[in-house]
Amino acid sequence: MAERILESLPADYRQGHFIGRAQSPDGPCVIAIEGGMIHDLTSIASTVSGAIARRSFSGGTVIGPVEDGLPAGWHLLTPIDLQCIKASGVTFAVSAIERVIEERARGDANEAAAIRAQLEDKVGAGIRAVVPGSEAAAQLKTVLIEEGMWSQYLEVAIGPDAEIFSKAPVLSAVGTGAMVGVRSDSHWNNPEPEVVLVCDAHGAVIGATLGNDVNLRDFEGRSALLLSKAKDNTASCAIGPFIRLFDGGFTIDDVRSADVELTIDGPEGYRLEGRNDMSQISRDPLDLVAQCLSEHHYPDGFVLFCGTLFAPTQDRDTPGTGFTHKVGDVVTIRSHRLGTLTNTVTTSRDAPAWTMGIGGFVSNLAARGLIDRI
Repeated sequence: MAERILESLPADYRQGHFIGRAQSPDGPCVIAIEGGMIHDLTSIASTVSGAIARRSFSGGTVIGPVEDGLPAGWHLLTPIDLQCIKASGVTFAVSAIERVIEERARGDANEAAAIRAQLEDKVGAGIRAVVPGSEAAAQLKTVLIEEGMWSQYLEVAIGPDAEIFSKAPVLSAVGTGAMVGVRSDSHWNNPEPEVVLVCDAHGAVIGATLGNDVNLRDFEGRSALLLSKAKDNTASCAIGPFIRLFDGGFTIDDVRSADVELTIDGPEGYRLEGRNDMSQISRDPLDLVAQCLSEHHYPDGFVLFCGTLFAPTQDRDTPGTGFTHKVGDVVTIRSHRLGTLTNTVTTSRDAPAWTMGIGGFVSNLAARGLIDRI
């Protein structure tokens, strides 16, 4: 387990402050990494959401140096627990065009290539040049409507309101090293490597981590009303490895300039590399947070996927059919200030069942005498 922790942390982990979760034989524990040492914070805060609310990020019991890893029988979990899991979509020009392609192809990958060329020619330059919600964006919308090129996806790409949706239920996300699932009846899908902002109940961003917002292009392409079915499936949300807390050496500006690298290594020897450059995002991350919070209140806080620039169009098998996952794909998402999130693809049908919901989690904490430290 020591090796996995070292592999998952960024190179400058000794200078950063990190919080996460691990499964012990007794149940989930809150852990922190500071100065290269692992601490068990569970006696102080039995949930990550509670630690964030109280800013309880240090102390507890020293487990040991990162190099020695976790105790025997422990393994890493996703670093969030009671937070709502939210996501923003179509926040990059490329992803906007790809969503329009999915819509016009009705989820059929064979139709995508010709539509892509047409849209990139007519829409690509314009959508990259305007600020969402601006007068110039409204003028572009008018022109695109007249040309018959308008789409609901372009509305959230350049209009005043961002797309914000619920990605997955509380406690359902998986962490690094776990299996990540796609529906067994999906035939056109891909990973979505993203920066995930971690917010308290009032919308203050306290840190960031990495995420894979697994996407089923065929389902959502058939109808935007299938978004929930396309996004919320067993093991379809991966977040980790740790939350890097904001401090003097890591701030929201590091999120704004982050490079998120992706590699997919297939069981047949296939390899795909991609990159999500946060500097090309159409909306500022803090604007996305404000739109997510809106007039609502999340008493246990929330996390927010910021969207992705990455949209794989390379053919994997048959020419013209683009990319889709195969069981056994190893997906690695890496950013030099946030670390590495690695998951192996299976189907949601065959992924390990999600068994500890809110009731089971609270019961476990109560049995351990930790209920008053949530």
